Amino acid sequence: MCWGADGSYTRVFINNAVPRKDLQATVVDAHDGCLRYFGGKYFLYGTRYGNTDGSGNTNRYVVYSSPNLQDWTDEGVILKNVRPGVYYRPYVVYNQSTKKYVLWFNGDLHMGVATADEPTGPFTQISGDVALSHRGLTGDLGTFVDADGRAYITYSYLGSDFTEDQFAISKEPIPFGQIFVEELTVDYLASTGHVTGPIAGNSEAPALFRRGEFYYLLFDNTCSFCTAGTGVRVYMARSPLGPFMYRGNINRVSPSSRDLPSPWTYPGTGRPDAIIKAQQTDIAVLPGRKGDVYLWVGDRWHSSTDSVKGHDFQHWAVLSFDSDGMIQQLENRDSWEFEIMVKE
Repeated sequence: MCWGADGSYTRVFINNAVPRKDLQATVVDAHDGCLRYFGGKYFLYGTRYGNTDGSGNTNRYVVYSSPNLQDWTDEGVILKNVRPGVYYRPYVVYNQSTKKYVLWFNGDLHMGVATADEPTGPFTQISGDVALSHRGLTGDLGTFVDADGRAYITYSYLGSDFTEDQFAISKEPIPFGQIFVEELTVDYLASTGHVTGPIAGNSEAPALFRRGEFYYLLFDNTCSFCTAGTGVRVYMARSPLGPFMYRGNINRVSPSSRDLPSPWTYPGTGRPDAIIKAQQTDIAVLPGRKGDVYLWVGDRWHSSTDSVKGHDFQHWAVLSFDSDGMIQQLENRDSWEFEIMVKE
């Protein structure tokens, strides 16, 4: 990826053992979103939960900015004047053609989209119920822009007749929580109608990215603010619309087959043998000295020392790859050091 920003490189220290704080010494409250690099700065987008259970109408999308991944400024709420509802999962991409920052999000189990002129907003909602190929209720999501400028959304489809009875289903194909990848229009505001078939069920928190000739789609079974964390299934393809091939689960202590997906777990429980007891929310692709740094970002639900949901920790881990392009097993480390670009 060509970043096109003049700058130098600096070594940064990532600490997973304590909650991140902003320049006012306040715990960073930005969850289930994404980490992006725009115009020489780093931006952490997330849902602000505060002292709530995360299921009410007070969730707000916020962003923090940093020149170096260590000094964070709270830039505040980025999307206002929307109808009351439960909001989560904000993901921002930049459209080089329209010169707009595009925010995709989930509000009351419907996909919404908004735009802004700056990465910190304010974002103006374009639609609160985007018509994707699969009409019905949707869950988690992720966004990806390829080197050719085409954009994609990956999401968890809950179905048009979603009921609690479906949680009793224990055999694939599971009809809820099915993961799809869908191509977006040139303005990134709607679907082209080009979409994969269902890749797996009973899953959420998908992330799509590219490294070299391969496209990677990562997700695992549902967590729903679980304490156990989830696994991280890895699917690989040579096209953003697949076909995707399962290659293994990199966040399980138990040996993981590269031929068969990890066994089904009851919805909402995560995986008891997760290496990092967190739920994936993003793969951040950042400009490093020796090439792009692929940073796994996960939320450690119920991890705060003061029981405030908004103070739950995020765990960041650097991905490594073998000679075949497969991602290596995640490492549960309290700290990481690596070099990234900083703008001069």
